[in-house]
Amino acid sequence: MAQYNYKAMDASGKSKKGTIDAADMDKAVERLKAEGLTGIDIKDAGESVSFNFSLGRKKVKSRDLSVLCKQMVSILNAGVTVITALDMLSEQMDNKTLKNALLETKVYVEKGGTMADGFRLNPDVFPPIMINMTAAGESSGSLETSFDRLSTHFEKDDALKGKIKGALTYPIMVMIVAILVIIVVMVMVIPNFVDMFAEMGTQLPLATRIMMAGSDLFLHKWPLLIAIVVAVVVGFNMFKATPFGEMLFAKMAVNAPIFKDLVIKSNSASFARTLSTLMAAGIPMLDAIEQVAKMMSNKIFRDGLMDCKVQVAKGLPLSKPLKDMEILPTMLVQMVKIGEETGNIEDMMEKVADLYDREVDLATESLTQAMEPLTMVFLAGIVGMIVAAVYGPILSMYKGIDSM
Repeated sequence: MAQYNYKAMDASGKSKKGTIDAADMDKAVERLKAEGLTGIDIKDAGESVSFNFSLGRKKVKSRDLSVLCKQMVSILNAGVTVITALDMLSEQMDNKTLKNALLETKVYVEKGGTMADGFRLNPDVFPPIMINMTAAGESSGSLETSFDRLSTHFEKDDALKGKIKGALTYPIMVMIVAILVIIVVMVMVIPNFVDMFAEMGTQLPLATRIMMAGSDLFLHKWPLLIAIVVAVVVGFNMFKATPFGEMLFAKMAVNAPIFKDLVIKSNSASFARTLSTLMAAGIPMLDAIEQVAKMMSNKIFRDGLMDCKVQVAKGLPLSKPLKDMEILPTMLVQMVKIGEETGNIEDMMEKVADLYDREVDLATESLTQAMEPLTMVFLAGIVGMIVAAVYGPILSMYKGIDSM
């Protein structure tokens, strides 16, 4: 008996991976099909052993998917078959994760499966919107149109993420500089004053004692410091992954005075763009709402949209539960309502997405302008604390000498 690693899909369309024992590969395929699995990609376990840890996999960005979709449109318009297109694209891909996923899809299609189902074998590479629109394009015979829309969607999604990252770059860099300054002071400056402070024989200020304790931690107890940092980071991530923690941070994001505007408008742009793209491809509204909800990183938006799907399934117009969410801008809700009344909701959502893309630009500029004075105050506070800790005892000593 030999062992075979397989990837396949169950009756519900969910991807499944595992290992199976069989006399040969054909017998293994027969056993998997008997279990109701389809689209089977199977390899000898002895030949497929590798050290492909997910940690080492290069992440596939929206920019990569946008380029892929553009190239797919050009190749398909030239009359090339899907299998040949996948082969050509995989050969020229620099991103190895995307390259391997395309090769797996090609093998799957060669065995008689659809491209959309082939994409489902790698849900961490191909997002649901890409899988669903590919399926819609294959069923309607308009695959080129689906990939063209996907290209635009991923391109604008990448631009939106770039704006948000740009707004956060400045405060993050300031924080890094502040941390480096503190480390340098703890390691190189404070040790030079430790002996002098000890000889004073007086009660040192609290700031000085904190700095001396920190310096001792950096120089002599750094394993403990590393353990503390690791524990804090792991604990923070574990707490953030819990339902309570996720909701807490979601509420903080939408209520923080400085970040609130950017968070709401960027999520509104993402909602409108994705809904427009899916519905323009012929995806039913209920499925489109569910897919949009799953793509939302903020739990408040995600849970609210999943509730919208339930309400729409009961017969309510989408604009009603969107309004009840009380977090989306009034203009977005009104545009959805107009789209429902005119029967052209996808075009309305595209216009709303363009509008909020511009709003995100303004929100990003406002955030950057607001962060500049705050970061300066933060840095001034760090410098002031260091000066007080180092020179406070010295000034106190001089005052004592003068009074004698």
